Amino acid sequence: MFYINVEGAVFKEDKWLIIGRSMMEGHAGGLLSLVGGTVENEGNARGILEGTLRRELYEEVGITIKDDIKYVRNTSFILDDGSEVVDIVFLCELDKGEPFAKSPDEVDGVYWMATHEILNHSKAPIWLKESIQEAEALIKNK
Repeated sequence: MFYINVEGAVFKEDKWLIIGRSMMEGHAGGLLSLVGGTVENEGNARGILEGTLRRELYEEVGITIKDDIKYVRNTSFILDDGSEVVDIVFLCELDKGEPFAKSPDEVDGVYWMATHEILNHSKAPIWLKESIQEAEALIKNK
């Protein structure tokens, strides 16, 4: 059985919303990341991926996003405990709020970073770099 994780590539004025993951996080603690989280069982639900994304963005960094959410990519990975995860990245635009580390157990810092800053950052894992490159390509092909 897979866990399903969603992430938001939030773009504003040529920069991406990036968090520093808390060292308390079991997966990728201390690394840079997009904001996101795991889909929870909501029974019969419509738009569960988008709803999860909205919830996670609000819970972790206190923002809301506009309705126009675009699919970027999906990948899978295995956690240290052997759990399998499907990760889905969406491109979204900030609607309201100034992001801050609302959930310190999950978020150490909040940053607006240009693509080149992310691609050259020592704490940016390859999957973040690839997600940003694919999201940016989607914006350029609009």
